[in-house]
Amino acid sequence: MKIKRASTIKRDRRTKTRMAQLDEQIIAVLREDHPQSVRHVFYRMTDPRLGEPVEKSDRGYRHVQARCVALRRSGLIPYHWIADMSRRGYFVNTYDDAGDFLRRMGHLYRADLWRDSDYRCEVWAESRSIASVILDDCQELAVDLFPCGGFSSLSFIHEAAQQHNASQDTRPLIVLYVGDYDPAGVLIDQSLERELREHLRADIDMDFRRIAINEEQVEQYELPTKPRKEGDKRSQHLTYTVEAEAMPARDLRALLRLHVETLLPENALHVAKVAEQSERRHIAKMAGLFQQGAV
Repeated sequence: MKIKRASTIKRDRRTKTRMAQLDEQIIAVLREDHPQSVRHVFYRMTDPRLGEPVEKSDRGYRHVQARCVALRRSGLIPYHWIADMSRRGYFVNTYDDAGDFLRRMGHLYRADLWRDSDYRCEVWAESRSIASVILDDCQELAVDLFPCGGFSSLSFIHEAAQQHNASQDTRPLIVLYVGDYDPAGVLIDQSLERELREHLRADIDMDFRRIAINEEQVEQYELPTKPRKEGDKRSQHLTYTVEAEAMPARDLRALLRLHVETLLPENALHVAKVAEQSERRHIAKMAGLFQQGAV
């Protein structure tokens, strides 16, 4: 399915009735699936089958962005339904005593989900927008997530490689990548793979896999396309471009989980969660002993 060109969608100022219709559409897609980035919501709103579609343009994106802000301020959608990793604060945690530390940190305990796997795995995303949508799944599945922000800095890649170089883990490393299908996007993962191989130890076996977006997925998921920029001489075999955010957030998360879970032993997640519950109860008991002065 190809989205209508911007010129075919009305650009006139929306009436209150039409604005209310757009708000209802935004609320509906976020109620159905969250969190989503604003850009994910924007692509859902460009569907011409909607009662009030927006134009697929920077102007259309700004309109959806403004409505998401208004809807959050009004309380009609919770703030956490919109994912955004573009700005993060840096915090310092302090504690009353060792017992307070154990009580507050106990929920962070994680069992080693990958202990019995034949592989280790990490995920790289071209943008923070994509990373913000898959972050919760990566955390649940205990895989490291690296948002590139376009062509990643050499220092960023080197630091990531050094984590593996310092490890005694000899299992093959599977790198899963999510990025745009455009002249720059198809080069970013090639550059990333080349730089990772350059900085990883020679004995580390790395398998680099682009899991989205690829040409087959554009047709499979009926993703909206747009013409490639005139004059861009990179990757001239591409006849159109597709942003990774064009894939609905739910489908993207399901795709990621499918690729990651195939690398894990059967029922690994369930077994790890059972172990975590037991260990967290033990930590809570220790916290109580510290606060009672028994330790």
